Amino acid sequence: MSESTGAADIAAGYAFTGPALDLGALLWDGECLPDVPVRIPLPMLNRHGLVAGATGTGKTKTLQLIAEQLSAQGVPVFLADVKGDLSGVSAPGAANDRVQGRAAEVGQKWTATGFPAEFYALGGLGHGIPLRATITSFGPVLLAKVLQLNRTQEQSLGLVFHYADTKGLELVDLKDLRSVVAFLTSDEGRTELKNIGGLSTATAGVILRSLTAFEAQGMASFFGEPEFDTADLLRTASDGRGIVSVLELPAVQDKPQLFSTFLMWLLADLFHDLPEVGDADKPGLVFFFDEAHLLFSDASKAFLDSITQTVRLIRSKGVGVFFVTQTPKDVPGDVLAQLGNRVQHALRAFTPDDQKALRATVKTFPDSAYDLEELLTGLGTGEAVVTVLSEKGAPTPVAATRLRAPESLMGPVDGPELDRAVRASSLHERYAQAVDRESAFEKLAAREESAAAAQPEPKEPKGAKRATAKEPKEPKAERSVVEQVVGSGMFKSLARSVGTQIGREITRSLFGTARRRR
Repeated sequence: MSESTGAADIAAGYAFTGPALDLGALLWDGECLPDVPVRIPLPMLNRHGLVAGATGTGKTKTLQLIAEQLSAQGVPVFLADVKGDLSGVSAPGAANDRVQGRAAEVGQKWTATGFPAEFYALGGLGHGIPLRATITSFGPVLLAKVLQLNRTQEQSLGLVFHYADTKGLELVDLKDLRSVVAFLTSDEGRTELKNIGGLSTATAGVILRSLTAFEAQGMASFFGEPEFDTADLLRTASDGRGIVSVLELPAVQDKPQLFSTFLMWLLADLFHDLPEVGDADKPGLVFFFDEAHLLFSDASKAFLDSITQTVRLIRSKGVGVFFVTQTPKDVPGDVLAQLGNRVQHALRAFTPDDQKALRATVKTFPDSAYDLEELLTGLGTGEAVVTVLSEKGAPTPVAATRLRAPESLMGPVDGPELDRAVRASSLHERYAQAVDRESAFEKLAAREESAAAAQPEPKEPKGAKRATAKEPKEPKAERSVVEQVVGSGMFKSLARSVGTQIGREITRSLFGTARRRR
């Protein structure tokens, strides 16, 4: 096959007739061919994808480029901004020589443009609208990964959730969960669990210690209310463009287990709530899962199976998922097989492990006219090897591509400007202020106080008797709040009675997540 025939075949493979995203221009024989665009058909964006490459090769700008074009075509986008440099998507870019040069090389009509964006922050840590989840909806499987519990401890935590679900004890925040775990290790609680397997004191102790350590690291703010409604990720702006939801993660980038699992909760919650739509003309949302290797690291088989099933099935609900990581080997094979759209930036081959990863990456691509091992180590910043699904769902030819320049700001928006955008959001009032409503823990404490206040003051002679009445208060103050609650008769009474409440049992989906809309 001659070089001209090879380039012509590749060009034909990307000559789509319907709406598509423009990634860039073909690189062939050392030259950039601006008249041969490399594109992704818009309807194929819900067939999932992978953006991979070594640090510094341009992955973040690729995310920005794709997000902009999706927004322009009315598709909402979710971006996890781990390093804090994606907030610029909301502001027009700067027309410098480098940008203009790239635009000329790839045949791009570049116009500085900002896109409608919302900014979120986990638990309100950092710049953004606070994003929270209740313990109940987060579920035992995801929480076990955050707490780094082993398989046995995860199963025991699932037992705690099952008990709370069936008894109508809603777990809103961490103190609710602690109180239920402590109760189930008491004599009364062990009899409650007799018919569903029981919970060992040792395992409960590990769970309680993990919860305590988790709180001590300042993690309690991530759980509670108002809980984020993932339907807010599906909005479009008044001009019809899709809103780009940016989760700002720099403040928690040292807590990878936490933020990667929270991203999975968002995805699982969408899966749980969205209706089936089949093959639509365009996705309802495209979700970029950055630092994807953190999600799969040390994950149990059950956890990986749930990820695989979620990715496989959420396509029919109109959601496309792009995993972003360094090499394809970071993603399990069963998940990788479902990622039909691939943008592979340069890889390094400095060590034997690097060379092994390079060879493994090459094997994941269709046969091509390129020497991919040589090509992948020689790509420049902002260049990538691309293969996507055609409008008929078949893989396109592998194309070395010089990518377009994003039209929005390629860098972060400064903090004060970001804060102004957050305060101006229509969602700010709904989510900004944490609410500690009455849930299991608070109700018990309030009832116990009410019962004590309702008792008439004993008519005793002044002096010794009254002093004696005050004496027991000292040891009570020394007991922990959890001990006070689970040891109370009110807790035991409630635990027996709530099971009779009709319609309270929670149905859980993949990852044990649950949602009861309020």
